[in-house]
Amino acid sequence: MLLDTFGRRAVDLRVSLTDRCNLRCTYCMPEEGLQWLARPDLLTDEEIVRLVTVAVRDLGVREVRFTGGEPLLRPGLVGIVGACAALEPRPELSLTTNGIGLTRTAAALRAAGLDRVNVSLDTLDPDTFHTLTRRRRHQDVLEGLAAAEAAGLTPVKLNAVLMRGVNEHEAPDLLAWCLEHGYELRFIEQMPLDAQHGWDRSAMVTAEEILERLAARFALTPEPSAARGAAPAERWLVDGGPARVGVIASVTRPFCRACDRTRLTADGQIRNCLFATGETDLRTALRSGADDAELAALWRAAMWGKKAGAGIDEPDFDQPARPMSAIGG
Repeated sequence: MLLDTFGRRAVDLRVSLTDRCNLRCTYCMPEEGLQWLARPDLLTDEEIVRLVTVAVRDLGVREVRFTGGEPLLRPGLVGIVGACAALEPRPELSLTTNGIGLTRTAAALRAAGLDRVNVSLDTLDPDTFHTLTRRRRHQDVLEGLAAAEAAGLTPVKLNAVLMRGVNEHEAPDLLAWCLEHGYELRFIEQMPLDAQHGWDRSAMVTAEEILERLAARFALTPEPSAARGAAPAERWLVDGGPARVGVIASVTRPFCRACDRTRLTADGQIRNCLFATGETDLRTALRSGADDAELAALWRAAMWGKKAGAGIDEPDFDQPARPMSAIGG
C-alpha cells in the first residue's frame, strides 16, 4: 500500500505521458511554449507500463488517469492503455485531455480499454476560446466531445476554469449546454500552476462566486458529504437531479485531508502532491536495474513523506518549480 504519516492511502495514480501540448492556455504556459523535455528523459512506453504494473499489482492503486501536457500527443497511447487494461486486478482507466484529436482516437482508446474521459473546455464562444488558448481549435474540441460520447467513453466529464473578466459570466450557459448534451460539468478554481508564475489569488473566480452565478438560474441541492468520498469535486444535484454539477475548490476549500492521489511525471518522477516542491526519481533506479520490489520501496518512501496539505491557502505558499504541463493535472 501507499500510505503516509497522516493515515491517507493513495489508490489513484495520475500518469503524465508528455509535457507537450497543442494549446497555449494562458493559465498554464506562455504563448511561446516551454522548453520541452528531451526525448531520452521521457519514460518509454514499456517503462510506463512497468511502473503502472508495480503500482497496481504491488501498491494497491485502483484508478489510473493518463494526463499531460496533452496525452493524445503520445504516439504509443493506445498501446499503453491496452497494456494497463490487461493488468490484474484491472484498474479503472481514464484520460484528461483538451479534446483535440479525440475524433480520430476515441474509438481506438475505448477498444483498448479506456473507461472514460475528462475534457477541458472553458467557453462556448470560439473567440473567447482563442483568447484563452491562443489557438482556433474550438470546433475540434466540440467534435472530440461528441466522438467520446459516441465511442462510449462515458460519463464524459467537462472541466472548466473561469477567468475574471474573460469567461466568468459563462458559468450558467456552460451548465445549460452540458445538461443538453449529457456531459457532467466540473468547474475548477484557477490554481497557481502556470509556468510564468502570474497567478493572482485576488483575480481568481472562487467556488462561492461560481455557485452564486449558477444558483441564479438553477436549483442546486448539495449531495451528501458521504457521496463525495475522496473525490476533489463537491457536487450538487441540478434542478432536483439526476444531473449534477461539481466544483473543485482547490484554493478556497482544499480537500487535502481526503487526498488519495499519487503522481508519476513524464520523466519518471514521483510527486506525492501536485504542489510538491520535491520529487522522487524512479527513472534512474529503473534504468539502473532496480527490480520491482526496489521500485515499490522507493514509491512507498515518497508517499510516506507527504505533507498534511498543499498549503495553497497559506500566505507564503511557494509554487512548484515545474509547471502543470510537466507534472500532470
